[in-house]
Amino acid sequence: MTTPTQTHINLTDSPLDAALQLVDFDKATPDTLLVLIQDALAAANAKLDAIESSDRPGTATAALAVIDEFHALNEQIERHFGILSHLNSVASTDDIRHAHHEILPSLSAFGTRVGQSVALFELYQLLDEQFGTLPADKQSAAQKQAIKKALQSFRLSGVALSDDKKAKFAEIQSKLSLASAKFADNIMDATRHFVRPLQADELSGISDNGLALLKSAGDAYRAKHPDATLPTDYVATLDVPMYLAVMQFADNRELRQALYHAYNTRASDQSPDTKDFDNAAIMVEILNLRTQKAQLLGMADYSEYSLATKMADNSDEIEKFLLTLTAAAKPQAIAEYQQLQDYAKKLGLGELQPWDIAYVSEKIRQDQFSLTSDELRPFFPLPVVLDGLFEICRALFDIDIRTVDKRAYSAWHDDVLFCEVYDNASGQLLGGMYLDLFARTGKQGGAWLDDFQKRQIKGNNKRLPVGFVVGNFAPPTGDKPSLLSFDEANTLFHEFGHALHHLLTEVDIADVAGISGVEWDAVELPSQFMENFAITDEGIRLISRHVETGEPLPDDKKAALIAAKNFQTGLQTLRQMEFGLFDLRLHTKTMPNFGDIGYQDILNVADTVRDEVAVAIPPAYQRFGNGFSHIFAGGYASGYYSYIWAEVLSADAFGKFEEDGIYNADTGLSFRKQILAKGSSRDAKANYIAFRGREATVDALLRHRGLSSQ
Repeated sequence: MTTPTQTHINLTDSPLDAALQLVDFDKATPDTLLVLIQDALAAANAKLDAIESSDRPGTATAALAVIDEFHALNEQIERHFGILSHLNSVASTDDIRHAHHEILPSLSAFGTRVGQSVALFELYQLLDEQFGTLPADKQSAAQKQAIKKALQSFRLSGVALSDDKKAKFAEIQSKLSLASAKFADNIMDATRHFVRPLQADELSGISDNGLALLKSAGDAYRAKHPDATLPTDYVATLDVPMYLAVMQFADNRELRQALYHAYNTRASDQSPDTKDFDNAAIMVEILNLRTQKAQLLGMADYSEYSLATKMADNSDEIEKFLLTLTAAAKPQAIAEYQQLQDYAKKLGLGELQPWDIAYVSEKIRQDQFSLTSDELRPFFPLPVVLDGLFEICRALFDIDIRTVDKRAYSAWHDDVLFCEVYDNASGQLLGGMYLDLFARTGKQGGAWLDDFQKRQIKGNNKRLPVGFVVGNFAPPTGDKPSLLSFDEANTLFHEFGHALHHLLTEVDIADVAGISGVEWDAVELPSQFMENFAITDEGIRLISRHVETGEPLPDDKKAALIAAKNFQTGLQTLRQMEFGLFDLRLHTKTMPNFGDIGYQDILNVADTVRDEVAVAIPPAYQRFGNGFSHIFAGGYASGYYSYIWAEVLSADAFGKFEEDGIYNADTGLSFRKQILAKGSSRDAKANYIAFRGREATVDALLRHRGLSSQ
């Protein structure tokens, strides 16, 4: 069969270094991307037809040549769909969403076909069996690891199944991809649908920064509804910056209750706003399909399937780990909750309610540390935080991060920045990253790193890594830049850790470069590791400067901020354990009505876990699972525990910096060389031991969280 000719549309256009292969987003329309993806799929399917109808090559070298040709075609699919998927997350419109969803079944079918192709699998088997016969320059550890991971992926994709079971597996995969996309759509639509114009008597207590955010929401509402009459200039929405502006500071208890109810019932039948976006049936479908998928492969449950590519051995090990941390955190959490209850009475609120917790917590923080999260914002303007973060990266890893003139690249929104990353010692360009950091309509909530373009070097063909760092911080207001809370600054450090893992790789094979192929419960190590540097004395000095006066954060406030690091860490730890156990138990065979669960079963698991773990009990109407995108629309199914698992590694790794000196250049370069540079060309455990000299222990985590007497 002749390979189809791909449409000649060039989306790569920039005066910057050609190895960055930057996208011209001005040309990246939904229709164009759809055509490019369809053509790339046709070409890759045709190549796979040829592979499956040809005799198996006789040598490993010949097999590698065929695999490389197919891989290049597959990368075109990933690239063009990666652009479309990214736009659907950060700049969603009806046209983008339609194109994204239209192509999902074809992508799913292709992915399943590839994973179940016996001919392709046999090529990799031949490579593995005859690896020592490859030319010397092809016998790298990275190449060996890429083969190992590919063979595992084939097995997890059902390559050994009978034809009828392969067809069933493909059907399940297609349904899962559509269901997960619909889950994410419903959360975005439910969030966007809720609008509450505020009365004058509801504004008391809200900070100046919060009022500016709520006014920006009001301006956006008026722009869409020019004939609307509003009681004030202020509108509350469920976008996180606006939501927190109310929940942390608004004196009006009824307003806080109303927003709490709306936010915690998004995409559910309990929403006071609309029930049009209920995720209940989708959650049931996803969980049952995952069970069927795992059982087709001969596994007991989806947890076993998920853990096949993680460091943890089994769900029992994870449950024991989570319950051990629960036991360590619970006494402190009980004391913290009692403090909240006592303070609520002191404020005249009577019985503490869930919608009071953020508000009362801010009052306690002010009382204990003379701090509120919003009074610190003027000291953390985003440009200052970025400059300080860049300087910390330079000191630790000997790199230079440079913001590029906006005329040299195109982006999907005017607010998006682009940075190049250079190695200081050699002057070599290492990669680039887009920064899209502000909340807006049509953008999914949260913060993440998308490793859009992976490093790959084959002969003279050089492609450098490029990623998208996404946040949802409050946008600039008037002539003032975005002002971050310290928690938001910490989030930026977290996502930068992921970006550094992606960009500082020295691996030339895309499948194991950067974060590609890294065990999922280790992938959070660099991100959580970077958070430690934001809360050091030197770190705060570098990232803080008053937006108007330029003065550094006063010593008393800096000391208070450091002292407040573990404020309510007991409650926060239990919340994390609750999420992790809920996720884990949904995906194990101990789940009630396993294999044929209903929505009430999901609610029952949430209630059981909460009764076992939590000290703060929400109202019966709460439906946090309906908005739990990490496990229903992200990559964390039976893996949410990964955050705390990786934090054990990150705390222990930072312990070496505490021993050697926080900004010890040799220790920083060792972390870069042994962990960031290696990607998954070596197992995560081996990477960690190479850096630390031993396996990690939980001691540093408990100490850092203030849960240990040491």
